[in-house]
Amino acid sequence: MPQTKRPRGGRRARQADAGGESPMSPPYITRVIPEYELLGEEGLALIEKNADVILQEIGIEFHYAPALQLFKQAGADIDGQRVRFPVGMCRKIIQDSAPPIFEQKARNPARNVMIGGKHTVFAPVYGPPFVRDLNKGRRYATMEDFRNFVKLTYALPSLHHSGGTVCEPTDLPVNKRHFDMVYSHIKYSDKPFMGSVTHPQRAEDTVAMCKILFGEQFVDENVVVVNLINANSPMTFDETMLGAAEVYARNNQANIISPFILSGAMSPVTAAGTLAQIFAEALAGIAFTQLVRRGAAVIFGTFASSISMQSGAPTFGTPEPSLVLNGAAALARRLGVPFRSGGSLCAAKIPDAQAAYESANTLLPTLTAGVNFVLHAAGWLEGGLASSYEKLIMDADQLGMMQVFANGFDLSENGQALSAIREVGPGAHFLGCAHTQNNFKTAFYRSAIADNNSFEQWQSEGEQDAVQRAHTLWQKMLKEYTAPPLDEAVDEALREYIDKRKAEFADSNV
Repeated sequence: MPQTKRPRGGRRARQADAGGESPMSPPYITRVIPEYELLGEEGLALIEKNADVILQEIGIEFHYAPALQLFKQAGADIDGQRVRFPVGMCRKIIQDSAPPIFEQKARNPARNVMIGGKHTVFAPVYGPPFVRDLNKGRRYATMEDFRNFVKLTYALPSLHHSGGTVCEPTDLPVNKRHFDMVYSHIKYSDKPFMGSVTHPQRAEDTVAMCKILFGEQFVDENVVVVNLINANSPMTFDETMLGAAEVYARNNQANIISPFILSGAMSPVTAAGTLAQIFAEALAGIAFTQLVRRGAAVIFGTFASSISMQSGAPTFGTPEPSLVLNGAAALARRLGVPFRSGGSLCAAKIPDAQAAYESANTLLPTLTAGVNFVLHAAGWLEGGLASSYEKLIMDADQLGMMQVFANGFDLSENGQALSAIREVGPGAHFLGCAHTQNNFKTAFYRSAIADNNSFEQWQSEGEQDAVQRAHTLWQKMLKEYTAPPLDEAVDEALREYIDKRKAEFADSNV
């Protein structure tokens, strides 16, 4: 009797569906569910008023002469490096020119993303010097790790953006590694990506590489790279960040102006005090980009966490940062610019229960607050010191669930399902009815990580936990990875530019 091939099912089928070349799923989320605001009109107006007090009475320090000159010409009061703003000045500059929503172009137009409005874009972890995986443990990141994270992000449909410094490749010189990092985003993914901000010249190199990829006029007329500009909180912007921001704004590229806050150390211990400071810093930084070039795309960002008042260590997944996130998102909507925050943040050293709880406590408020650009959406571990292969996969699974949740209720005729209820009637089951048969493939979210089988089946498959299953999956994805096609002439021009620029100066670790 001939053997019949057993149909693929359960967790193995879901893992097979999750691996390989990146599927063409929706390139970003358009939220159907409403934003959940915790601060009413009175509270938001109070925060805005307090931010005006900070800007007018205390001021913001700009350690960058071109910024001081621009603010002076715009009517601000300059005292050394301290800039004090008349009430409403920053808001008027921003609302007169900053776009409320913009499109970031990818080299594959099908992966362009809309940033702002009802849209949410998930981007991976950013910045860690270490990586971790189940086999090799914690170690310094290398360029191979960087390429691996870019490839995995490309292959994960719930990540809409390739991100930026997905890990810090410490095996390359500090002053030259940005070439390889930007090139990897271009070569190994066709999703939109972020640029280098660690020196104004590195920002210039990023723009030059984008012009090779997209064309000079196209870059001048479109956003092709998003860039993370952190305030040196409290109430300070440094020369490095402002220099990079100026390069990108001048070239019509998007900046995320993002106060970096550890409440209790870099801002007051209260949510309302922290919010006022964040908003003041963001208003000043965003206004700077508009003085450099009116209409340049910009995102109001914040990274806000709390600290342990006993040890001083950053904490994540606690209630207070979620309150700040929610309030800042509402302030961004009132200002009329896109908002960046949130992610899958945790202080856990390994992808364990602490990592899961803390990440969930950040991710769900991120979605319900209406965040537009979500950096650190997947792979973040150890308070941002490590990029985790397994957690990248586990977080991406949760991001897929968030996308389904953001779609809200299906109230179409099919969604109402009255035909099924009529067909089945009282006392029977719905498994065999026509409606179930027509919808069973897409009826519920299918996790590639969770094990929902019987105890006996789980035991027979090796009693693996979620981390072990994620480990198997990312290795499979890398083995099956296929790079998206890149025009050979463009690729050659990029490599020639990189080789020429690297030859112009000596290696350095600064």
